[in-house]
Amino acid sequence: MAPIPWGKFPTLAEHQLACRWLQFMANIGRAPNTIDAYGRAVEDHLRFCAVDGTDPVLAGADTVAAWIGDMLDRPRQRTVKAPLRPKTGLANATVQQRLVAVRSFYEYLVEDGLRERNPVRRGQTSRRGRSPRQGLVRRIEPAPWIPNEDIWQRILTACAEEPLRNRLMVTLAYDGALRREELVQLDVEDFEPAHRLVHLRAETTKSQRAREVAFGVTSTRLFVAYLNERRGLFGRIDGPLFRAASNRNYGRPLGPSSWSKTVERIARRAGAARLSTHTFRHLRLTDLARADWTIDQIAQYAGHRDLATTMRYIHLSGRELAARLHHASASVQQDRENLLAALAAVR
Repeated sequence: MAPIPWGKFPTLAEHQLACRWLQFMANIGRAPNTIDAYGRAVEDHLRFCAVDGTDPVLAGADTVAAWIGDMLDRPRQRTVKAPLRPKTGLANATVQQRLVAVRSFYEYLVEDGLRERNPVRRGQTSRRGRSPRQGLVRRIEPAPWIPNEDIWQRILTACAEEPLRNRLMVTLAYDGALRREELVQLDVEDFEPAHRLVHLRAETTKSQRAREVAFGVTSTRLFVAYLNERRGLFGRIDGPLFRAASNRNYGRPLGPSSWSKTVERIARRAGAARLSTHTFRHLRLTDLARADWTIDQIAQYAGHRDLATTMRYIHLSGRELAARLHHASASVQQDRENLLAALAAVR
């Protein structure tokens, strides 16, 4: 059976059906991060049910609604990265994620014949002639932030003060539009320097599908320099690429949290509070759109299954969109523009 860190979810670990469900999800190949998120979500729901005096197996829609209300009313700690967020309530994305996990848990109970209906209502789009139906919580999808040229220059200046390993991580994160987990799990043998390619193994990607990404001249130079430095530090060149140089974890593979702390440090130094590990990915995919890549090509590079997901990653500015519109008008729709011009002549 796939291992699960049960110590993280003490309430869930004491609930036999919840344990069976989470173990089932792990056994069918859900990623460790997904198992962690699912476990924390159902742990939170079970704790609420315990306080509410409700048996989770018998919980109805009213209990789920009360749990949602509790999540929306909880005090929220203000952080440096998001000083303007409301003082109460979990983030909309967090609530949505927890609802998905708890819906999966109850779906498991329905399939097992322990419940007749799932109390967590699923939203429904209007595709294929269906009537749209709102889920329990309206989904809010703000456009993720990407830096403008001035802030990007400040970020790179701050990165220049980082050790060689971290500078390489920054350039690879951007070049390959890599997720945090994909970056820290890179292996030396994943690289094909002759063609400037990185082969991402299926087990390291969110979609569990292998793909290839490219890296540039700067990454190539940093890669060669880091391999030489790495050999001097650890006496080997194979295995996980990024390793800790601290006394505490000397030589061990770098973890996702270490990369997050590095980016937080860069953000503070650059005065770019909204910088995150995902910013490099967003910026790279937007730059590919600026370079006139098709949406299908960008989706393949990003490893997205759904083109709608890719669209959320691309953030062309108003000026860029206007420039494209003017170009299209000049090259393809000039005759229509001439007809529209008559409207401007009316007094």
